[in-house]
Amino acid sequence: MLIDYAKFAFNGIRNRKLRSWLTMIGIIIGITAVVSLISIGQGLKVAISSQFGDIGTDKLTVTASGGLGPPGTGVAKPLTKDNLEKIENVKGVKVAAGRLIGSAKVEYKDEGIFGNVASMPGGDGREIMESSFDLEAKKGRLLRDGDKRKVVLGDSIAGESMAFSGFEKKIDTGSKIMIEGEEFEVVGLLEKTGSFTVDALIFMEEDDLREVLDISNEEYNIIMIQVHPNADIKIVDEDIEKLLRKERDVKKGEEDFTVQTPQATIDQINSALFAVQLFVYIIAAISILVGGIGIMNTMFTSVLERTKDIGIMKSIGAKNSTIFTLFFIESGLIGSVGGIMGAVFGIAMATGLASVGRLLLGSELIRAEISIWLILGSIFGSFLLGTIFGVIPAIRASKLNPVDALRDAK
Repeated sequence: MLIDYAKFAFNGIRNRKLRSWLTMIGIIIGITAVVSLISIGQGLKVAISSQFGDIGTDKLTVTASGGLGPPGTGVAKPLTKDNLEKIENVKGVKVAAGRLIGSAKVEYKDEGIFGNVASMPGGDGREIMESSFDLEAKKGRLLRDGDKRKVVLGDSIAGESMAFSGFEKKIDTGSKIMIEGEEFEVVGLLEKTGSFTVDALIFMEEDDLREVLDISNEEYNIIMIQVHPNADIKIVDEDIEKLLRKERDVKKGEEDFTVQTPQATIDQINSALFAVQLFVYIIAAISILVGGIGIMNTMFTSVLERTKDIGIMKSIGAKNSTIFTLFFIESGLIGSVGGIMGAVFGIAMATGLASVGRLLLGSELIRAEISIWLILGSIFGSFLLGTIFGVIPAIRASKLNPVDALRDAK
């Protein structure tokens, strides 16, 4: 019986091809937007979580705040060596290392760019940096203590990818580059990490960076901290905040610094992604609602066009429930077909956008995470939408009087 109902519904859609396709457009657009953007958003979440998972859950980052520019730079009151030394003595802290980041003019042969330079701490701090950012040499080697006038280049700076605006001419180990007019030797090229910032960095020893950018010996942009394996990172976080409030003479709630864990950073990013996705959901919901109203309009028109057919079916014994089921299934079928097509287009769009993003940005963070439950949920939701908006026309069709239907049919 249900097969016969489905055939009737399919024939009804086929006989009104143009109207049916136009009705589905709203559903298709809405489902395409939902599937594609949720897939890309989920892919970003997974990629970012994995990146911070590599950093580890035993690390903290302290940055100064309260000024213009990127976190930790151009602030009214930067972090100091004294802050670093005091943090090293906090209970639970295993290693603490200061970092400097700045922008400098970088020249190679006849090319010049403005690139980001970062200091590499010495001793145990070097291990924190290398493990946190997953630094591995693709060519040459990483920096060592005492490497005067030597640098290691990120993947995009060396001209190995299209990310950012690195040099057109590829740089190799042994090449000489100029940073703010000072000559440096390239001793290593880094493997691609997939992180925008790391792949676009030039690493050098701290003393060299201070000299090149004329930075005071007492200042730091960032302090990285690794806690002992048996220490509670939350307690260490609180102790460091208490210490810095005292050292920097600020009250709670008025801090001119920020202490962050990888999980806190992930939560902030996820919150931002959710806000973007929420906006997309609203736009998609409006599109789907328009599509649902289109289904209702189409079904009302279908009832009017088939008034005679309904009268004949009722005159030969068709029940109200049978008529209702026929039109109910037809509206659900329109929603389902729209949902299936929207899901297919959404998968294609998500995959395509992720590929273009990786190509343009050179980052593996841009990827689509397509869930089978998202696809099934979208298709079922489209069917449900079609049936909901088809209920009223189906009820109207089922309540038509057979005599009136035959008399009024043209």
